[in-house]
Amino acid sequence: MSDVFEGPHARPAGRRDLARTVEILSILLIAALCVVALYAARGVFVPIAIAVLLSFVLSIPMRALRRVGFSRLLAALVVVFAALAATFAASVTVTRQVADLAASLPQYQETFKAKASALRGLLAANSALERGADLLRDIGDLGKGASDKGISGEGVSDKGAPAAGGNAGNDDAAQAPQPVPVVVHEPAPNALSMLQTILGTALSPLETIAVVAIFVIFILLQREDLRNRFIRLAGSGDLQRASVAMNDAASRLSRYFLVQFLVNATFGAVVAVGLSLIGVPGAILFGLIGFMMRFVPYIGAIVTAALPVALAAAVDPGWTMALETAAMFVVVEVAVGHFIEPMLYGRNTGLSPIAVVVSATFWTWLWGPVGLVLSTPLTVCLVVLGRHVEQLGFLDVMFGDAPPLTPAEHFYQRALVEDASEIADQAEAFLKDGALVSYYDEVALPGLMLAEADARRGSLAEERQKRVRDTVKEVVEDLDDHEDAAAREGGEPPAVVGEDAAPRLRVGTRLDQAPPDPEPPRKPVLCVGGRGALDEAAAAMLAQILEKHGMTTKVEPPDLLRVGGVLHHPGTGPQMICLSYVGREQGAAHMRYAVRRLRRRLPNAKIVVGAWGAAPAAAEELCAQTRADACVTSFAEAARLFAQEAQAAAPAPEAPLAVPTPPVFDGPAPAAA
Repeated sequence: MSDVFEGPHARPAGRRDLARTVEILSILLIAALCVVALYAARGVFVPIAIAVLLSFVLSIPMRALRRVGFSRLLAALVVVFAALAATFAASVTVTRQVADLAASLPQYQETFKAKASALRGLLAANSALERGADLLRDIGDLGKGASDKGISGEGVSDKGAPAAGGNAGNDDAAQAPQPVPVVVHEPAPNALSMLQTILGTALSPLETIAVVAIFVIFILLQREDLRNRFIRLAGSGDLQRASVAMNDAASRLSRYFLVQFLVNATFGAVVAVGLSLIGVPGAILFGLIGFMMRFVPYIGAIVTAALPVALAAAVDPGWTMALETAAMFVVVEVAVGHFIEPMLYGRNTGLSPIAVVVSATFWTWLWGPVGLVLSTPLTVCLVVLGRHVEQLGFLDVMFGDAPPLTPAEHFYQRALVEDASEIADQAEAFLKDGALVSYYDEVALPGLMLAEADARRGSLAEERQKRVRDTVKEVVEDLDDHEDAAAREGGEPPAVVGEDAAPRLRVGTRLDQAPPDPEPPRKPVLCVGGRGALDEAAAAMLAQILEKHGMTTKVEPPDLLRVGGVLHHPGTGPQMICLSYVGREQGAAHMRYAVRRLRRRLPNAKIVVGAWGAAPAAAEELCAQTRADACVTSFAEAARLFAQEAQAAAPAPEAPLAVPTPPVFDGPAPAAA
């Protein structure tokens, strides 16, 4: 019986020791060293990061070329040089667009000044803003007057200043040597110096592009070798699991980055076409900016829209062009963010919102604007590694969008702080797609098993167990309005319900408080907590499920099984009893004595042992050891069992009396003998 109540929801009982503390400190030290290295050697790591991300995007077209007969080297060179050609064409286009836009900006100066004046007049109409502007203007004039006064020499001591009418001072001033002004003249730039300036400006990005291209080629050529080396480092203990995880992670990242690249490119193309149709100058430039900034979540589209809207306001004397530009960005962003992206690769990137903001801040501080663009892809890579590599699991916990606690852990944690309302909210969300008995079996019962594991270790006092029980009963009461749709599933016989059935009672209602009924009420199913408050909480949930199936129930605490309990008159109690036990290890002895005691008091009752959370295969062993009529391990199984017993115990309808009828003859009556 030692393994009967062991389940996947039992938490390890180990505590943090010195080795664990040293391990955590080692991880923190390594993380700090990595951050320092990334910042100090950003000139090397930035091209490597760009190359790794590009390799994920280019690996898919490279595999397509391999399938049509290209060699590995030729396929890698084709995709890399195609990407370089696209980058060069985009750079030339951007340079030309920037030059044209800079040359045409003076034409829009007057329009911009007129609109600025109109806005100032609009703001001046507000008295509060006008008073604030006047106050700031007075403060500025005061500071300027003080500065001019100090420069003019007022308030400066007369030491070193010539007297107003002294001739001696004038003679000394005339004989003193006057300073010679020095003027530095720059030589006129020649062709060689201009060429050096241009090359120096363009050398840095060209160098970065060359390094990125070389890294991408080598990563594409050595992709399998790099994968195997990473598997050796991260998963040498379980080669099969590590291989499957790495292949899955690489394929998922490749598809995600390629789809994101195509979606952002489409966004930039639509922006460029839309701005061209509206008439905004530099449409291609803003389309490329939109493509790049679309990699930055939340604020990327806003930053992209700010410049074209401002330029449209400067170009058009009215506000029509600016409003059309803003409306175009709103429509495109809504269509891409709420329809296209969810359809292609989900509504989000797998990152929590706070992780997106933190990662954008961190990578921007680390690598500047390039880090801002790469922040989301890099963080997605880290989260995927955290999901597939055990040593990096903390990355998924910190940055992933998965709930930090499982539903069962959330149930237990909220029950500890007596927050029944939040548990009820969680249950309402579950019940939109699931049945009530499924919620109890999949969430509430595993949560109680976590509480039982803590109680068994001695970390959950009896008083806290009672608080958990009271919270669970409050949740059960809150969920009493939900019907259990699973009552008819699986082809089980229908429960005994209808106009002739006994009135349904709420959980915990005493039978003597039941509304009067002309028919004698059916004996209730007695749900008894086995040993403690947590067992009583499970009994309350079972009672509600049975009520949903048309049976009356009564919940009793474990005190009922002790000497002096209410079951001291044989034959007057219920006809069905369920003893509830939550995750009790080595509890067969208590179950056996409880069943024996109930047998003496109620020899005709059907006794069922609810070993909640036990392995289904252990039910027969429990029944053999406890001598119970049946053993169940889940609420759904108990509901089916009691529904069948209730139907079997229901009296069969009486058959109507057969009244003989005389025969009917069509012809003449037969002659008398």
